[in-house]
Amino acid sequence: MNRNSLKYLNYLLQSVIFWSVAMGLFGVLRYYGLEEEEGVIVEKGFEGLTSIGKILPLFLLTGGILGVIHASIEFLSERVVSKRLSVGVRTLLKLLIYFVFIIIVLTLLMELVSTIYNVNINNESGWWRADKTFRVILLYILVSAILFSFFRISNEKFGKGVLVKMLMGKYRKPIEEFRIFMFLDLKSSTTIAEAIGHFKYSQLIQDCFYDLNEIVPKYGAEIYQYVGDEVVLSWPYDKGLVNNQCMRLFFSFQEMLLNRSSYYQDKYGVIPEFKAGMHGGKLMVAEVGVVKKELAFHGDVINTSARIQSECNNYNVSILLSESLLNDLSIDAEFNKKSLGSVLLKGKNKEVNIYTLSKA
Repeated sequence: MNRNSLKYLNYLLQSVIFWSVAMGLFGVLRYYGLEEEEGVIVEKGFEGLTSIGKILPLFLLTGGILGVIHASIEFLSERVVSKRLSVGVRTLLKLLIYFVFIIIVLTLLMELVSTIYNVNINNESGWWRADKTFRVILLYILVSAILFSFFRISNEKFGKGVLVKMLMGKYRKPIEEFRIFMFLDLKSSTTIAEAIGHFKYSQLIQDCFYDLNEIVPKYGAEIYQYVGDEVVLSWPYDKGLVNNQCMRLFFSFQEMLLNRSSYYQDKYGVIPEFKAGMHGGKLMVAEVGVVKKELAFHGDVINTSARIQSECNNYNVSILLSESLLNDLSIDAEFNKKSLGSVLLKGKNKEVNIYTLSKA
């Protein structure tokens, strides 16, 4: 099973669970205790539709179907609809598709209810235009979709599971973590910007980072921040070492840019190359800010990673990493390592042994 299939199945599971719970909750809120409410008159033949025990399975089924539809639309939109379209246009397209599918699903379910309970429910063409219950359900689905998207976006911004930890106050006080950092920077950025102009240069950076984002999930990386033409990636230490993910991401990104070299050459007249500096170890992580709250990492690991990356030009190599990180990686015959000796990095009192890697 390939990575895209696994990604879809993972998102499908999350979506089905969320929507089943959401629609089940809607059924409970709307129908629980309804038959006992004073002044509520239930027409003959519709008694079964006010019993929570009978109606709840139908809402759970609705939620499961909506979950499949939601996951499929989101997954396909990432591959069919261009990410270079504005967020507003992409959102509008998806809302229109959701609206059509919601009408179809509810129409089919109303037909199912009519058959099971032998009741006459109006599900003729255009029934939804004047149906007030449909408006309530549509509003509820919209609010639920926004909530689901909020959690997804938060996971993408902070990393998987970080939002829950922030809500629980885990990072209100600085805590210690072991992480690997990679500073990834465009080579000859000043020269390229002068040659193609600031507008095209900005588009070039966008395209490069779009390509990078295609492979980041595959290697378990978290994007800490973008700084101009530089991006800072991070891994929990043990996770970054698994199958040498932190190292393999760089070479995979190189390969992607090479495969798209004709695109970059035709559009910008240049083929972008990136240089990387890597280091890992102990550092502190804490919640900072009030107006724009985010997680911030503090410690020598970040400074050392940045300084190592700045040495790439001096040694004319594309990737450098510290000896301490290299010793924890499992370098096999697929890669060659080369010691470049020790270097006194800016702001450091002790020299650091650095290495470069290349494909064998």
